[in-house]
Amino acid sequence: MEKTNSGFNFIKWFRKMWTQHPLFSTACALLLMAVLQIIALGFDQATFGEWLSRYVRNWINILRNNATIGIIALGMTFVIITGGIDLAVGSTLVAIGAIIMLFIDGSQTGILTALGITGVPAYMIGILMGLLAGLLLGEFTGVLITIGRIPPFIATLGMMKICRSVTQQCMQTINPSVPMGFTRIANFAVGRQMFMPIVYWLIIAFIMYWVSKHTAFGRHVFAVGSNERASKLSGINVNRVKRMVYAIMGLLVGVASVLQVSRIGAMDYANAGSGYEMDAIAAVIVGGTSMAGGRGSIGGTVLGVLIIAVMNNLLNLIGVPPFLREAFKGVIVIGAVLLQKKEKN
Repeated sequence: MEKTNSGFNFIKWFRKMWTQHPLFSTACALLLMAVLQIIALGFDQATFGEWLSRYVRNWINILRNNATIGIIALGMTFVIITGGIDLAVGSTLVAIGAIIMLFIDGSQTGILTALGITGVPAYMIGILMGLLAGLLLGEFTGVLITIGRIPPFIATLGMMKICRSVTQQCMQTINPSVPMGFTRIANFAVGRQMFMPIVYWLIIAFIMYWVSKHTAFGRHVFAVGSNERASKLSGINVNRVKRMVYAIMGLLVGVASVLQVSRIGAMDYANAGSGYEMDAIAAVIVGGTSMAGGRGSIGGTVLGVLIIAVMNNLLNLIGVPPFLREAFKGVIVIGAVLLQKKEKN
């Protein structure tokens, strides 16, 4: 009888944690994915050391390849908490990448080369210009939404089309190159492993977590998403909060663009960043952030990014066709939203 009671208590506790604590349910889902990944990797190595080395390398590759999405998802968390959405992040990344490449290009077509500025000074200027461009584009989107009274979906959809098409038009006859020195930003090896993008992602995640938990702005973000009218009555400048959220989103896309250009050493203006907005939104929703706004966490988003990343790796390991992988991602997102609605009810 005691065993039955303890078993019942555990089930009751687990159900309560699952339904009332999004971080707990997200962590459990990630743990399940990790176990399935271990099984998919197999145990055909001669020694445990060889297996562990392969497992660690696989995780480093997963994290490095998804660091860019992870950084964008951090900004998307704040946007969705305020009840908004940003569909322009992929196209904005391309536009910012083109700006960065024009400044760091060491050939005769480079903007700074004509002024005699090359090397590290040119890289620093290029990065600053890219971050500034992201900040301004995000601020402009925020102005469209707050002052222009355009719904976030429409405003960011328009920006998505504008940024990519204008970038493609402007870069038709220009082919800037990325200097080898600039690629060290993302590809610098430590112990023969290139995990600098992971470090950047985790540092930014910590900063965003601190902002969300320990600043007035962070509290205002949640307040605006929970009840915009009540926030206005309590003295919060709602429009300013929203503009800042989209400006931060643009700034983080700028950081992601720097890493993208540095890691790959080029920018495909037609396809780069395609689908990034959906991946970021999926990670945020899977991480427990409510699409209705007012609820979410940076920690949950980090776990959500890992779930999506491990799922993609797992599907690749077991040989699922690429076209079907997006279907699995869609199922996970729909399931996460259904669980949120059930919890709310």
